[in-house]
Amino acid sequence: MKRAKAFLSTFLLALFVYLSLTLAAGMPEYSMAPEEPWSQIIWSFEEFVLGISVSLIVASLVDHILCRTEDFRMMNPVRWGIILVYSIPLFIEMAKANLDVAYRIITGKIEPAIVKIEPDLESDLGLTFLANSITLTPGTLTVDIDDKKSEMYIHWIKIGEDPTENIAGRFVKWIRRFAE
Repeated sequence: MKRAKAFLSTFLLALFVYLSLTLAAGMPEYSMAPEEPWSQIIWSFEEFVLGISVSLIVASLVDHILCRTEDFRMMNPVRWGIILVYSIPLFIEMAKANLDVAYRIITGKIEPAIVKIEPDLESDLGLTFLANSITLTPGTLTVDIDDKKSEMYIHWIKIGEDPTENIAGRFVKWIRRFAE
C-alpha cells in the first residue's frame, strides 16, 4: 500500500509540474482576451499522452526518493501554502543580501570565512530547504552538510557574531512550519 501511495503521489506531482510547464504550449498566440484569460488554455491530446508517459517514468524511478517516510506529510496542501508564503521572506532576504553584497564590494569590507552553523533541523527536507535558501542568498554559500549532527558549513562573505542566527535564523522558523 505504501509503495502504491508513493508511486501515485510522485506520478501526480510529476504530471502537475509537466502540465504547468507546458501550460502555454496549446495557445496559438499569447494574446488572450482580458475578460477570459483562462479560456484559451488547451493541452493537446499528444501533450497529455507525453505528460502521462514522462510522469510514469519519473514516478517509477524516484518514488522511493520523494516518499521516504510513511506519513506523507508533504501531501498536506497547508504545507504547500506555507512554502508559497515562505517565498516572500526568502525574496526579501535575497534583496537585502544583494544590497549588502554590493555595499561590501564597493567599500571593500569583505572578510570571508567558512563558519559552522547548527540550525537544529531534523529532516532531510528541512536541511535541504535551508541549504538552498542560504545558497540563494548572495554572500553565503552552503559548502557541506552533516545531516547526522544537523550541522552546516557555510562560506560567508563577512564574518560576524552568532553565525547561526545571522545566516539561518530568518529561515529556520519558516522551514520548521512545513518540513518538520
